[in-house]
Amino acid sequence: MTAQQAIATPVQRRAHRQAPRRATYQDVLDAPPRKVAEVIDGVLYTNPRPAFPHARAGYHLGVTLSAFDEGGSGLRGPGGWWIVPEPELHLGHDIIVPDIAGWRRERVPQCPHTAFCAIAPDWICEILSPSTRKNDLGPKRAIYAREGVAWLWFIDPETHTLEALELKNGAWVVLDILTDDAQVSLPPFTEAGFPLNALWIEGGEKTPRVAG
Repeated sequence: MTAQQAIATPVQRRAHRQAPRRATYQDVLDAPPRKVAEVIDGVLYTNPRPAFPHARAGYHLGVTLSAFDEGGSGLRGPGGWWIVPEPELHLGHDIIVPDIAGWRRERVPQCPHTAFCAIAPDWICEILSPSTRKNDLGPKRAIYAREGVAWLWFIDPETHTLEALELKNGAWVVLDILTDDAQVSLPPFTEAGFPLNALWIEGGEKTPRVAG
C-alpha cells in the first residue's frame, strides 16, 4: 500500500477499488465472433449482426453511392469519395463502427490500408435497429459532432424514413426528413437522386413508432 492509499479515507479506498475498468481495443479484439464490438465512453458494447431489413437497406444504399467512389469499379459517376461499409473508427478513446461512412478524397487522398481508421469521415450513415438505436441517436451522434463529421444520415427500415443532418457551429441541424418513396437528393450526395423505397424490402410493412 502506498503512503497516499494509507491516508485515504475508507470511502475513498472503496471508490477506488470499485471504479470500473475502461474497455480497450483488446476487448474489441476479444469480442465473440459475429458480433459488432464498439467502445463508447469506456464501455464495451457488442451487438448481433443486423437483421435482413437493416442489411438490405445498407447494401442498396452502398450500391447507389458507389458512383461517388472512384475505386476502380468502372461505374460512372461524380466520384471524389471513399465509401466504406462498416469501417472501424478509432476516434479519441472511442471505437465505433458506423454502418456506412465516406471520406472526401481531397481530404484523404489515400485509402487507409489498416484494420481501422483514426480520421473522422466527412459523412456517416447509421441504419437504426432495436439493438443499436439508443447508442446511434445518443452518444455516437455526440461523438460524430465532437469529431467534426459534416453530414449524418439516419435510416430507419421500420418506419421507412431517412433523417439527414448537417453539422453547423458544432451542433446538428436537421436538413430534411424523408419517408416512403420520396426522392433522395441530399447533401453531400445531391446528385444521387434515388427513390427512398429502393432501400425497403418489397411488401414490408412499416412499423409505427410510439412517441416517447
